[in-house]
Amino acid sequence: MKIIYCDALIIGGGLAGLRSAIAASERGLNTIVLSLVPVRRSHSAAAQGGMQASLGNSNKGAGDNEDVHFVDTVKGSDWGCDQEVARMFVTTAPKAIRELAQYGVPWTRIKAGKRPAVINGQHVQIEEAKDREGYIQSRDFGGTKKWRTCFTADATGHTMLYGVANEAYKHGVDIQDRKEAVKIIHKDGKCYGAVVRDLVTGELSAYVAKGTLMATGGYGRIYQNTTNAVICDGVGAAVAMETGIVKLGNMEAVQFHPTCLVPSGILMTEGCRGDGGILLDVDGHRFMPDYEPEKKELASRDVVSRRILEHIKKGKGVHGPYGDFVWLDIAILGRAHIEKNLRDVQEIAEIFAGIDPADDERDSKGIPKGAVPIRPMQHYSMGGIRVNPKGETALKGLFSAGEACCWDLHGFNRLGGNSVSEAVVSGMIIGDYFAEHCVHAEVDIETSLVEEFIKEESDYLNSLIDNGGKEDVYTIRNAMKQIMDLKVGVFRDGKELQEAVEELEELIKRSKHINVRNKKLHDNPELEDTYRTQRMLKIALCVAYGAVQRTESRGAHTRLDHPKRDDANWLNRTLASWPDPEQTLPTLEYEPLDIMKMEIAPAYRGYGDKGNFIPNPRKEEREEQVVNTIKEVEAKGGDRYAVQDALMHFELQPKYKEINERLGEVDNRYTVQDGLKPSETAQTPKETVGDAK
Repeated sequence: MKIIYCDALIIGGGLAGLRSAIAASERGLNTIVLSLVPVRRSHSAAAQGGMQASLGNSNKGAGDNEDVHFVDTVKGSDWGCDQEVARMFVTTAPKAIRELAQYGVPWTRIKAGKRPAVINGQHVQIEEAKDREGYIQSRDFGGTKKWRTCFTADATGHTMLYGVANEAYKHGVDIQDRKEAVKIIHKDGKCYGAVVRDLVTGELSAYVAKGTLMATGGYGRIYQNTTNAVICDGVGAAVAMETGIVKLGNMEAVQFHPTCLVPSGILMTEGCRGDGGILLDVDGHRFMPDYEPEKKELASRDVVSRRILEHIKKGKGVHGPYGDFVWLDIAILGRAHIEKNLRDVQEIAEIFAGIDPADDERDSKGIPKGAVPIRPMQHYSMGGIRVNPKGETALKGLFSAGEACCWDLHGFNRLGGNSVSEAVVSGMIIGDYFAEHCVHAEVDIETSLVEEFIKEESDYLNSLIDNGGKEDVYTIRNAMKQIMDLKVGVFRDGKELQEAVEELEELIKRSKHINVRNKKLHDNPELEDTYRTQRMLKIALCVAYGAVQRTESRGAHTRLDHPKRDDANWLNRTLASWPDPEQTLPTLEYEPLDIMKMEIAPAYRGYGDKGNFIPNPRKEEREEQVVNTIKEVEAKGGDRYAVQDALMHFELQPKYKEINERLGEVDNRYTVQDGLKPSETAQTPKETVGDAK
């Protein structure tokens, strides 16, 4: 038996895990990061478009601040997020992006003077002021009032991951790849580390630590068509849930990205539309303005995904051998722009579809030769391991950060650019709380208990090898993926969701009889796929069962049989658990969202019919409180920070709660409270204030 001891154990080598590791190592803790793959190959590298942070540097970002970013995030979540966490996030994001610049991330920078751009399908000129030259540039993204998505061409995740990984190595973090956590070690409600399987040798070891943090990413691979890497299977969340103590939050909240390459499913970044790309149907008609006349292609992702599929259902899709699709036209941006800012997109389209998206030769319908075939596919997991604002789970000593957890920043829909931003920001905030825990915690576990957990997992793996059943793991896995695609997708209804639950429940029963033909405990992908598939089925059931129970439409969760958002009955967070290993359905309970503590009470989101929600009975009461509070604080001379604190106080480490400086920001009035007749958004005059480049 092999036991490795450390102060801080982090499971997952993406942006959230690595940034948390930096926080721990800065406190002098012996820190180990375990990763399924070499860390620079983590899925964080796949992010293309950018990272949101309210710097307000550029022409189109002028006047941006935490208030504007906060409102965008809350509305984007369809009032499903934790507003205190959203405040923590938007306050820290500008600090995170500047920190990343110090790590060496080569953010695209502002150049003074006029530059060409495409806005609303029209070629225009944007002029950047001389005093802004050299500062971090930003692009437009869906669901935002300001251009705040900072980027490095279309390789943002790649550059961020390399920068954070290099910094982790610089701090002496022990990064071990090809290691998979397969069981959480715990006793009396306290976590002591994990049983870990070496993916090369098959050896089981115990990593015992003062604190453990899960940063294992999302669960997109439970779907057949997804942008996610093969390692994004949700097994980390399932392993945490199998403790019987840890709960998963809002698992039915699954995001589908509107522009995924057909048929491969590779993401065509939101930067394509943020930079001015448009969507065309079979007739060459730009259809999004017909549905969303204000935001058009830059409505929130859930909205654009639904509109594309609605348009295809009307017979306006392009017929193809892999199903109907619509066109993404970025040729309109010009070859020079594409080859500078969308290089990865161009290369992906050329390699996987044989298309040069910069080719602007157009047919009689106006469709460019370089038009890219796209269709919505699964992209992001808003749900995950339920944690409090400090990143703590229900199991003491176990934390979680990034896409693996339900912090809950995104609610029922994530804004583009808030994902890699959350990964780094949660790594900073939660990583710091995690490090503080590890500094004061003690390891008081007996070796015999560690041995029991290793033996349990060893017995489990041997039982899979020795199983005399007749089921094939790949038949079961593929059936799960098809069920999720067909019945738990963008559009949902009660009948199909119930069918999905029953079919998945049957699959989880069948999975107990999988015959693993390869009898080795190492070099055995079939064995790995078996124990992962059994856990993926639990995740799929959490999604489907949560979806059938939630009889409303909120964000990415769209019920055709319950088309309205129901704040009267469903202003809550779903919690799923699996306390009994033998049960075949998750146990569901609900955590209420207190409208009387919200800075912004639920209201019209900005898309579709204004009356398409059932208001909470205390909505008007809270709105009146908010209006009166704003008046009272402003009458006493309070600035927007004082107003915000009076409306909804939030805890955050002092170093992250410090006021963010911006170029030219001189107006500290409270801003952009939808429906509450706010002060106008602060304008940005020519004077500059010390904003670090």
